[in-house]
Amino acid sequence: MPSPTPKSQLDSYSKIGQLAEPLSDGALICTACGHRCKLRPGQRGICKVRFNEDGNLMVPFNYVAGVHNDPIEKKPFFHVMPGSKAFSFGMLGCDFTCAYCQNWFTSQSIRDDAASQKASIVTPIQLCDMAEQGGAKTLVSTYNEPLITSEWAVEVFKEAKSRGLFTAYVSNGHGTPEVLTYIKSWVDFYKVDLKCFDEKKYRRLGGNLPEVLESVREIHSMGFWLEIVTLLIPGYNDSEEEIKSIAKFIASISIDIPWHITGFHPDYKMTDRKATSPGMLLLARQLGIDAGLKFVYSGNRAGRVEGSENTYCASCGDLLIERYGFKILVNRLNNGFCQSCNVKVPGVWSHD
Repeated sequence: MPSPTPKSQLDSYSKIGQLAEPLSDGALICTACGHRCKLRPGQRGICKVRFNEDGNLMVPFNYVAGVHNDPIEKKPFFHVMPGSKAFSFGMLGCDFTCAYCQNWFTSQSIRDDAASQKASIVTPIQLCDMAEQGGAKTLVSTYNEPLITSEWAVEVFKEAKSRGLFTAYVSNGHGTPEVLTYIKSWVDFYKVDLKCFDEKKYRRLGGNLPEVLESVREIHSMGFWLEIVTLLIPGYNDSEEEIKSIAKFIASISIDIPWHITGFHPDYKMTDRKATSPGMLLLARQLGIDAGLKFVYSGNRAGRVEGSENTYCASCGDLLIERYGFKILVNRLNNGFCQSCNVKVPGVWSHD
């Protein structure tokens, strides 16, 4: 008897999913991400982990490919319970194929033979037990694209909510109204990686820029706490025009949305350029501030970005939270208010 393939082993960790629209002759449309894959029986979605089996959409369930307990600043969320722990878990697969992916070992599994395809069976209760044992206040679906494993995330987050824990997605934001409605009651915080502001580049990454932009608007309007990240890559998305376009878009939704501009390092299939300089991060941050954004941060260059890891009061300029990388050095917030001028700072500042 032939030994099972990694793909067949992963398929055994599946159940019938809910994010599907039935068509005729057993076909269906998967609504978990912006691709809206039309699948006939036997076909897989672009993500490779959602598939049509005899007219049913089968989706990943009851496993993890990685877990870790991190400072919540690493996700990064800077306006969510500073200094608290976030328990991260991930599965396998992604609807994008980013050449510079820093989590490619999990996200590009099945597509890339060099990627990890290992999975461990687990239950929502076990994941939440691990989170609580590690002192985490938040469970985060990350490492691969959480939208394509939303049925599993909701199952885990239902257990987390019953214990009074917060929940979060770290996502490419390539969503649909259906998936955002599906997760709305179960996800508190949402980080979107807005990768660039060019439709052709997004298509090469495997996504669709208009779908991402519309999802960002919906995430904010639906009441998720939203923070946005852009990995600044030399010679790719670091032109002033593109940076200004991203900043203008975010400001058109809300000038209170925190924007993290983080430094690239060569990884995976993009090793043909240097790491982002602190100077480029600071220039991009200034362009964000010039666009009217109140909270713009430089990331991945701890201690080298002239205080732009810190949170300042947008009203009086007082230093509120001082950071070094993911470490909180000083927190002068008073229950979410500036202690100097008593202006409320947007965010989720306590577990109450």
